[in-house]
Amino acid sequence: LSPRQVMLVPVGPTSNEYAEQVCSRFYEAGFMADVDLDHSCTLNKKIRNAQLAQYNFILVVGEKEKTSNAVNVRTRDNKVHGEVSVITAIEKLKKLKKSYSKNAEDRRSTR
Repeated sequence: LSPRQVMLVPVGPTSNEYAEQVCSRFYEAGFMADVDLDHSCTLNKKIRNAQLAQYNFILVVGEKEKTSNAVNVRTRDNKVHGEVSVITAIEKLKKLKKSYSKNAEDRRSTR
C-alpha cells in the first residue's frame, strides 16, 4: 500500500467525531489514516481531493454508518465497494498489506 492509505470523509459536521474515532482505529491498526474536516468543500469535492492525493481507500462516514459502526468504502479509481463494518475493513486492509510483495515489479516482468 502506498503511504497515503486511508482518507476518512465525513458527510457532514455531525459525523466529524465518528470519522476521527474511526481514523484513530485505523492508525492504531498500523495504517496511515487522515480525516478531511474541511467544511468549505462538498462531499464530492472531498472524495475527488482524496483521489487526486492518491489515497488508496476513501472511507465515507455519516449517521447511517455511525449507527452500524461501519464505513462506506471507495477506492481511488472511484469504485464503490459499499458498506462494511470497521473491523472487517481493518482486517481486509491488513490482509492486503500482508500480501504486498516488495518485488512485485520483478515478478510482473517475468510473467
